[in-house]
Amino acid sequence: MISVLLVDDEPLIRQGIRMILAAEPDLDVVGEAGDGAEAVEVAARLRPDVILMDVRMPRVDGLRATELLLRKDDPPKVLVLTTFGHDDYVEAALRAGASGFLLKRSTAEQVVNAVRTVADGQSLVFPDQVRALLTTRPGSTWHGPRLTDRELEVLALVAEGLTNAEIASHLVLGVETVRTHVAHLIGKLSARDRTNAVVVAWTHGLLPRGG
Repeated sequence: MISVLLVDDEPLIRQGIRMILAAEPDLDVVGEAGDGAEAVEVAARLRPDVILMDVRMPRVDGLRATELLLRKDDPPKVLVLTTFGHDDYVEAALRAGASGFLLKRSTAEQVVNAVRTVADGQSLVFPDQVRALLTTRPGSTWHGPRLTDRELEVLALVAEGLTNAEIASHLVLGVETVRTHVAHLIGKLSARDRTNAVVVAWTHGLLPRGG
């Protein structure tokens, strides 16, 4: 069972998402919060697997709350709810450690799939709008450890949102081999996890840009 915390300052938004998730046998909405400060308090008590986090909220916004939550031991996965009104929010949320993004106009199926995906931790949730934004922003030169051609191939597929099993099938490799490559990438990029590895790669021009 995947436990979920809903964080949004609009009760109707929370109610709508709760109804969507309640229809799924493997998803359990364990709590709600109306702002980032409350989210940190409730998360500490309930320890959800996934938090659906709005950005623009009173007192403490979703970006700051994400930063605070992901500093904890064994932190939850954070899925940011956004309308993409501000490009800087996207970059800031990624740097804070968000595992993905969910458009507020998403379908019920997209909401459910996104929660399951970030809970699994093996792939990323980046709608096309986010991918286009990040791949067109200028990046700095990478001065860290050299990545092998195979690691760059794996990195590009991780950035496309593929799971380890899907990457293994695409490259005709074993899943354990892919896991090893991903672990090496995270280490070489000094990243927290695969999401942060992709952010670092985009920032330093290690991934294709322009689309």
